Amino acid sequence: MRITEENFIIQMKMRNEKSIDYVLDNYDWIIKAIVKKHLYNLENFQDECINDVLLAVWYNIESFDEDRGQFKNWLAGVTKFKCLDYKRKYLKELLYENIDDLNISVEDTANKEIMKNELNDEVEDLLNNLKDDDKSLFMKLYVEEKNIDDISSETGLKREVIYNRISRGKNKIRSLFRLNESRCKL
Repeated sequence: MRITEENFIIQMKMRNEKSIDYVLDNYDWIIKAIVKKHLYNLENFQDECINDVLLAVWYNIESFDEDRGQFKNWLAGVTKFKCLDYKRKYLKELLYENIDDLNISVEDTANKEIMKNELNDEVEDLLNNLKDDDKSLFMKLYVEEKNIDDISSETGLKREVIYNRISRGKNKIRSLFRLNESRCKL
């Protein structure tokens, strides 16, 4: 079967491998542009991130809803969040890197600080649109990487309330991201 713009999503949901080739042929520019923008100083992570984006698209295509937006906007969102994951991964690796394996006479913290500031700025931009209480929950869950039980005992909120607030916050961030994407097209 020939893969086209009209059927590539259906074919991907049916696990036709040619559909991912179609995505590569027609949408790779979106992935590469976003990865290069966000991981410009981590060139050794860029190819791996692009591959992870494609895997995420392949395994999560069921979560794409054509009624809610265009595929390229969804793909851009997936790519941006994968880039954030890679920045976090890089920062964690810096924390656990063995000093004996390094050939650096003085620790270069400039790159680490730049990455940390960029990540903080991007997370801050995303979370500034939420209420302060919801922003605090996101910070505890995703930045501080606390588990729901710890957050529940710390805040006094029930697990269900936390899950509901996180879900509403994610939806708000997604809708704002889509709105910004549509403004960028204009």
